[in-house]
Amino acid sequence: MKKAIIQITFLFSCGYATAQTGITNTGNLQIYSDASVSGFSNFTNSSAGNLINNGSLYVKGDITNSQSSMSAGTGTLYLDGSAAQTISGTQVFKTYNLVTNNTAGFTLNNNLSVSGTHTYTAGMITTSATPNYMIYEAGSSYTGSSDARHVNGWVKKMGSSNFTFPVGNAIYERSIALTNLTASGEFTIRHNGPTTPNRYALYNPLVYVDSAEYWTINKISGAAAQVAMNWDHSKIPFPNLMVSDIRVAHFDGIFWRGIGGTATGSALTTGNVTSTSVSAFNRNFTFGSVSYTLPLKIISFTAGRMTDYTKLNWTIGSEMNVANYELQRSDDGISFYTIHVHLPYNRNGTEFYSYDDRKILNGTAFYRLKINNLSSQVNYSHIVTVSANTAGKEFYVITNPVTTNIDLYAGAALKGLYNYTIINTAGQLVQAGTLEIKNAGAYSIYLNPTIVAGAYILVVKNETTQLQKMIIKK
Repeated sequence: MKKAIIQITFLFSCGYATAQTGITNTGNLQIYSDASVSGFSNFTNSSAGNLINNGSLYVKGDITNSQSSMSAGTGTLYLDGSAAQTISGTQVFKTYNLVTNNTAGFTLNNNLSVSGTHTYTAGMITTSATPNYMIYEAGSSYTGSSDARHVNGWVKKMGSSNFTFPVGNAIYERSIALTNLTASGEFTIRHNGPTTPNRYALYNPLVYVDSAEYWTINKISGAAAQVAMNWDHSKIPFPNLMVSDIRVAHFDGIFWRGIGGTATGSALTTGNVTSTSVSAFNRNFTFGSVSYTLPLKIISFTAGRMTDYTKLNWTIGSEMNVANYELQRSDDGISFYTIHVHLPYNRNGTEFYSYDDRKILNGTAFYRLKINNLSSQVNYSHIVTVSANTAGKEFYVITNPVTTNIDLYAGAALKGLYNYTIINTAGQLVQAGTLEIKNAGAYSIYLNPTIVAGAYILVVKNETTQLQKMIIKK
């Protein structure tokens, strides 16, 4: 297309005009409130130009601006091309209202400033690494941002009002907000990922920081503000944390430090947390925690045949985010069916459960534990068996965790003298003794007062029978 260079004192006091070529303004170009100019492929506003848009300016190509002290006017700039558009130049391009409507997207190689309302209709805004900024002046706002249309890069905000920065990674919008500013200021923010730097440099009481995403918040001027962050597990995986222990954390150049906050929501879905008032910026921010939930662990799953029923016991460690337990039985070792559904405690500790299966036993029954998590994941235990001819040979721990003593149940067929040992996780013997079983029933091993809380291995055995069990001492 042919490029036209024009110098105009006033352009259209009313009505509608179009231009099919690129245009360079080297004089006074003013669009009045009831005027609309559209169709520019490229628009250049030179250092000698003076653009005042109080109406509607439509640009389908690139914009280059070198006018210093440019006025935002009272009109609207429409970026509505079909090919990717670039904003460049030596001076910030200012507009009152802005509509970005181009699925091919926009690249900011220069600052673009909005004083009124920015409407995100279509297209991603990507800022250069220089950096350049999508700027929201004091009192400005935006609407319509989403995963498909936000700022992949830097956003700058002026003023003292609460503001949510529409930043993200070009796949998902991962906004972050500054609230309760104590003075008018100027802040810049971008979203980063996928690896959080220095995440093992933790200052007490933090024991963990999120590894998958973080935000950089810089303060050019201003005082203090609160940082409000949100997580969305469906977009960027969020760690299995206790919500009550989640904090806002920032990196001070040496350590990640917690800066307070009370979180709400669920670690498996969505949630948010807001920091206490903070004045130290120019650093990275992410989610921290004063505790870390270990993966759920099946400590034991056992089945013992009583006289006319089967007792099932299971012990779970680090129990969190469990929807329910399904006890499943099979009469052929192939096809399993659910015989009982048990609800969890979800106290992030070690829990003991039991159930009596009173269905008639003919031959051998096979059992397994199905664990349904709140995240829709499913885990299974190993398979245990009982047979009709094992009645009287049951041998199991009745309750676990324990406090002052370990209670065992022994069947009538297990009469005799047994030796027992209790060993800690370092392999050290902490207690040993003998246990005599005279009849079917419950027996107790009393623990030495010197045994501290923790995990231990109990072994009870004689020449023909052995019971080995992990014991949790409270």
